[in-house]
Amino acid sequence: MKRLGIILGVIAIGLAIGGYMFFNGERKAPVRYRMAAIERGSVVSVVSATGTINPVVSVQVGTQVSGMIKSLHADFNSRVKAGDKVATIDPEPFKARRDQAAGNLEMARSNVARSKADLAQRKRERDRVQSLVAQEFVSQNDVDVALTNYHSAEAQLRVSEAQVKQAEAVLNSADLELKYTVIRSPVDGVVVARNVEVGQTVASSFATPNLFLIALDLTKMQVDTNVSESDIGGITEGKDAVFSVDAYPGVRFEGVIRQVRLAPINVQNVVTYNVVVAVDNKDLRLKPGMTANVSIVVAQKDQVLKVPNAALRFSPPQSERTRGASSGGKPVKVDAGSYSLDGSANSGGQARKVWKLGVTGEPEAVVVHTGISDGVSTEVLDGAVADGDMVVIGIESARGERRSGELPPGFGSGGQRR
Repeated sequence: MKRLGIILGVIAIGLAIGGYMFFNGERKAPVRYRMAAIERGSVVSVVSATGTINPVVSVQVGTQVSGMIKSLHADFNSRVKAGDKVATIDPEPFKARRDQAAGNLEMARSNVARSKADLAQRKRERDRVQSLVAQEFVSQNDVDVALTNYHSAEAQLRVSEAQVKQAEAVLNSADLELKYTVIRSPVDGVVVARNVEVGQTVASSFATPNLFLIALDLTKMQVDTNVSESDIGGITEGKDAVFSVDAYPGVRFEGVIRQVRLAPINVQNVVTYNVVVAVDNKDLRLKPGMTANVSIVVAQKDQVLKVPNAALRFSPPQSERTRGASSGGKPVKVDAGSYSLDGSANSGGQARKVWKLGVTGEPEAVVVHTGISDGVSTEVLDGAVADGDMVVIGIESARGERRSGELPPGFGSGGQRR
């Protein structure tokens, strides 16, 4: 009996220790969530893009003849009027061609005079033979030969006259080429670029060389920017746009969308569209070629409920849902939903989920319908939320604490590499 009592005592002590360890052993610390409030305010949906500042109208001045640049009469930033001389190509070769064409014309005209004299002689011979054949002083063969010579003289006169017209055309062409050796500005404007030097030879055999670039009016500029196909739907002509340039930090320039061009630009399967923003540049601070960071306001709503985008991206981890179920709480169903990676909501009342803490301290899903987004907050159209409600935006972790599921690649659960 004494031995049995000792055994029962040992068993009782073991059961007591096991029960204590079971009910009062080490437990995992409760999860702490980071919260944010739903509040009222303004939501401005903005499309950002990068573009280049260009003159509204710029004209490339070239040459239609080949030759050596003899002189330049305009330089960078020169103001020119339509018809002003900006450059001269050496005219001497073209003068020689013109003189040669003029000589050929004179020769052709002399041939016409000779052909006319020959035709008159053949006409007289024909008339003489025809008068003598009636008196039988000449044969019919003589008459036929005279007629043939007369018609040949007529044909030769027409050939000579055609040669005169051909020589006149060659002379006109030579005069035109000589005229083209003086290059003139086609418009009033400012010379933005000069691409030739005195003594340089230009050739116009295959393509017209670009000698000068003249901007019509630098007080009216435009920003040519490319907007992706996903953002082009809300951009229309007449919308306001603001942009900045690196030359003037902190200065915001205003413009208006003048044109949304329909031609798609496809670069590596990325489709964009050219959006032209008209800008007033009366102070001439904006220079052609500057890079502009453009922001286009697509939509704006004031005093609406807005939820942080982090709350729309949040989803409770699987471990927390399992722990909530094992501790007696209701299992939480998580639906990833359909939304972009940056958390921006699409317009049209898309159904999304936010998470609020329930009475048990576990996150509970609430369905809301979202509207426009500014990249930080998203408009709430309707849902079981109100101004001041707290929603979950993340999980707080103690400094240095790292769950096994968050270990970097190459680190197992057996320990960390040091």
